[in-house]
Amino acid sequence: MSAFPEELLSHLEKRGVVAGFSVEKIKHAVPLAKALLAGGIDVIELTLRTPIGLNAVKLIANEVPEMVVGVGTILTPETAVAVKKAGAHFGVAPGMNPRVVKAAREAGLPFAPGICTPSDLEAAIELGCRFVKFFPAEAAGGVTYLKSMAAPYNHLGIRYFPLGGVNSENMLDYLAEDNVPTVGGTWIVAKNLVQNEDWAGITAAAQKVVNTLKTS
Repeated sequence: MSAFPEELLSHLEKRGVVAGFSVEKIKHAVPLAKALLAGGIDVIELTLRTPIGLNAVKLIANEVPEMVVGVGTILTPETAVAVKKAGAHFGVAPGMNPRVVKAAREAGLPFAPGICTPSDLEAAIELGCRFVKFFPAEAAGGVTYLKSMAAPYNHLGIRYFPLGGVNSENMLDYLAEDNVPTVGGTWIVAKNLVQNEDWAGITAAAQKVVNTLKTS
C-alpha cells in the first residue's frame, strides 16, 4: 500500500507546482498563504526550519482551509506525529529515515521521504513508498540524473517530487517526465517580498508560474 493517497497525488499533479517556504514571523503565515492562493497556488510545503514552523502550520490549516498544507523538514518520528496533529495534509523530508516513514504512516500522515540515490529509493520502496521527494534535484544532476536513476524502477510506478534548485527556467523540463507529477518551487516566495510584506508581489509571482504551466 502506498504511503501517499492517489487522490492527493492527483491533486498535486493537476497543480504541477508546490510552493516551498519557511516562516520567520508568525504574523506572515496567513497573509502569505492567502497571497499564494490568490495567485492560483493551493498547495504548499512549509518547511520546519524555524522555531515557529509548527505554529505556522496550525494557523494556515485553521485559517486558510482552501490551502493544501504540506510540511517539509520532518526529521523525527515525533515531528511526523506533531505535524499530523497540527492539521497538515501531507509531509515530506530531505532524507529517507525508516522510523519517520513508519511514524507518519501510523499517524495517518501521507508522507514522501527524500531520496537521492538508488539505495535511498530501494529503502523507500521496501517501506511501500511510491511517491518520493527527489532532493537536492539540481545539485544531484537534474533531469538527466533522475532519468538514469529512475530507469531500473520504472516498472514499479515510482513517482518523483523534485525540489532543490528547481526554478522557472527548468521546471517544465522536470514536468515533461511522466514520473514527475509536480515540482517544488522555492523561488516563488522570495524572502525580500515576505520581509516587505509585499503580498501582491507574492500573488503576482504565483500567477506567473500558474500561467506558465497553463500555456506549456
